Amino acid sequence: MDILFRESEKQIGQFVAEDFRTAAVFNKYGIDFCCKGDRTLEEVCDKKGIEIDSILEDLNTVLNSKANQSIDYKSWPLDLLADYIEKKHHRYVEEKIPVLIQFLNKLCSVHGERHPELFKINEEFTACANALTAHMKKEELVLFPFIKRMVKAKSDNETIHSPQFGTVENPIAMMMEEHDTEGERFRKIAELSNNYNPPADACNTYKVAFAMLEEFEQDLHLHIHLENNILFPQAIKLEKQFD
Repeated sequence: MDILFRESEKQIGQFVAEDFRTAAVFNKYGIDFCCKGDRTLEEVCDKKGIEIDSILEDLNTVLNSKANQSIDYKSWPLDLLADYIEKKHHRYVEEKIPVLIQFLNKLCSVHGERHPELFKINEEFTACANALTAHMKKEELVLFPFIKRMVKAKSDNETIHSPQFGTVENPIAMMMEEHDTEGERFRKIAELSNNYNPPADACNTYKVAFAMLEEFEQDLHLHIHLENNILFPQAIKLEKQFD
């Protein structure tokens, strides 16, 4: 198990930040690597009753594999990473929300009587959609522009004026709290949908909607991971360089 034995105190988010392929291992064991990525591997295994040797073996296999090397997001300039998150993940959310809401409304109308859990799934997703829409706008209009200004100021060897929100840690704390809320909402959706497994009487719309919800959650996990475990900590470090 080589070096991994000495890394049981490493945070889950650090594993994924260093190599995103490890996210598949944590998903396999039902471990949240995005919203709750600040827990150590040992802590999570103790809490969930997971045999640490098993997960270390799986992590070792992934990390020693040369195929399909993970994108090294940690090496990206912060302004590029912020642009990437906005153009890839924010646009994805904006495109999928109206389609999913249309499908879920239809499912409630057609199948709601036999499957009342659909109403709760629809309610949770609609709340998530509204919250994420507002959340992303705050990032695009406030937080991301300030991060980009810091990157430019550092590159040009200039000072930077203190923002109205005081320190970058303030909006980051708010964004992370909102990430936790949406992560919890999707845990409820997964539970209500039997981990996105449609019932035997499901029509094609039912199957497609559940597949889309699962894909939406997977994209949200990567989206939150890139912010919580890479963009935000590095933005805080960068701001301290201007002190």
